[in-house]
Amino acid sequence: MAVRPAYSQQTAFVPTMGALHEGHISLVKAAREKAETVVVSIFVNPTQFNDAADFQHYPVSLEQDIDMLTAAGANVLYLPGLTDMYPDGTANLEQYPLGTLENLLEGFYRPGHFQGVCQVVRRLLEHVQPGLLFMGQKDYQQCIVVQHMIDDTQLPVHMQLVPTMREPSGLAMSSRNRRLTPPELEASVALYQALLHMAAHARTQPIEALEAAAAQSLLDAGFHKIDYITLANAQTLAPVSNPQTEPMVAIAAAFIGAVRLIDNLPVEA
Repeated sequence: MAVRPAYSQQTAFVPTMGALHEGHISLVKAAREKAETVVVSIFVNPTQFNDAADFQHYPVSLEQDIDMLTAAGANVLYLPGLTDMYPDGTANLEQYPLGTLENLLEGFYRPGHFQGVCQVVRRLLEHVQPGLLFMGQKDYQQCIVVQHMIDDTQLPVHMQLVPTMREPSGLAMSSRNRRLTPPELEASVALYQALLHMAAHARTQPIEALEAAAAQSLLDAGFHKIDYITLANAQTLAPVSNPQTEPMVAIAAAFIGAVRLIDNLPVEA
């Protein structure tokens, strides 16, 4: 029997936590175009949840997920258990040098989250050994963090970013959208609209004024807590110092009802 070479460029990997939607399926379809074998994992990783209630309420729909992955052409479904990923438990796990990424935006509001992301993604990559890793741009900061980890550990994996899939309203597809009530779902499109306005005017209007107007538009729409809605350097996520020349991203996290939504839009050069 032939042995598949380690970290083969003919193997693409899509890590997920299940509760799949068309955004996940777009990753699988993109992977199908680049590799002979597409591996998808489903594992709800406890180390990246800094809110125990969020972990407990994370939606599970395994049978539906399997049907969707089969239809999309995934070749292998990897369903590790907790002891597969963390045979020695989750205490005193390795820490990664993430620099300022660990303290900015998501890092500030979800302490420990990105360490958990790196811990699980590294283990998954070592188990699956793909040459290609497909991730969605909706989790923008997570993608930057994972690329940082890959570079730091020198894993022979090339990351492919796939554009955010959106509902017809513009709302970014997310497993968390299932928890929105119909009125919340309708109101949540304000997040995309606010980012769209910020991105369109980022190079011509004062950033502070754009951020203040965006935050107020979310509150007016029914969002009750805004962690951040800002323009940041697209490479470092640091505050923008020169909006005329810097690569920028409009990025946000805010609560509507009990659900925390995140989204981002790149700013055109």
